[in-house]
Amino acid sequence: MIINTGGRTDTVQYYTEWLLNRFAQGYVLSRNPLFQNKVSRYELTPDKVDCVVFCSKNYEPILPRLREITDRFPTYFHYTITAYGKDVEPNVPDIEDSMETLVKLSKLVGKQRVAWRYDPVLLTETYTIERHLKTFEHMAKTLAPYIDRCIFGFVEMHKKLERNMPELLPLSEQEKDVLAQGLGAIAEKYGIFIQTCGTNGDFTQYGIQNSGCMTLEMLGKANNIAFRSLKHKGMREGCSCIETRDIGAYDTCMNGCKYCYANKNPQKAFENYPHHEKDSPLLLGAVKPDDTVVQGAQKSFRKAD
Repeated sequence: MIINTGGRTDTVQYYTEWLLNRFAQGYVLSRNPLFQNKVSRYELTPDKVDCVVFCSKNYEPILPRLREITDRFPTYFHYTITAYGKDVEPNVPDIEDSMETLVKLSKLVGKQRVAWRYDPVLLTETYTIERHLKTFEHMAKTLAPYIDRCIFGFVEMHKKLERNMPELLPLSEQEKDVLAQGLGAIAEKYGIFIQTCGTNGDFTQYGIQNSGCMTLEMLGKANNIAFRSLKHKGMREGCSCIETRDIGAYDTCMNGCKYCYANKNPQKAFENYPHHEKDSPLLLGAVKPDDTVVQGAQKSFRKAD
């Protein structure tokens, strides 16, 4: 089983102590986002977890104690660094600070376990195609020696996004093609393996691979683990990732990113934060009397020894 710590919220940045406590205590509870009274328990022990996947926009808070997890579990780290400033990502460190932290992370865990996410790619009057390509090259030049790959995807339009980011400009197929061609050329220049995930469209002609961002192949290669050959169902259309168990909670990320799909609105996370307790097995709140707690399925994907 693959544990995902950062699909629903930036656990690393805002709930570091809770996350470390859960691994120290050896289990976690996760509330079903659709059926609020259903709670799953997962054992966080090396015999039950094949790999722990992280996704964050700021690893600085966890770096001093990260070995508490990496010394016990196979791991993989997604680090999202984009071209956007505080107008789009209000509580995310700036580009230079983020790159500095990625380098620290890479030196700690090994470049084979670090993916740089340039995601989502969107357009406004400020963030033009030219600005994306210029910023991407600046980052690629710095990060190339410290990453396993770069993963990018174009923004997915949804109602919350239209409400939270009215300045967003629609991306035409021609604009996607121009961006993909530019990103592919820059990645090739600096020797970076670049791929998409969950993006409809074939850009292989520009050296961009179509793949999932959490596949058993990449996780196994990064950790020298032999996984069974299994079908990757994916999480949405165009996605070819392996199934994971997310231990986070929606409406808890305080990065405030305007394009975020995990929060109903940026303020909701701040309203929920007071309900967080670092010693609770749940990221948000506690188990209620009418909750049903069940043991989650934790089948290993590894090949038999």
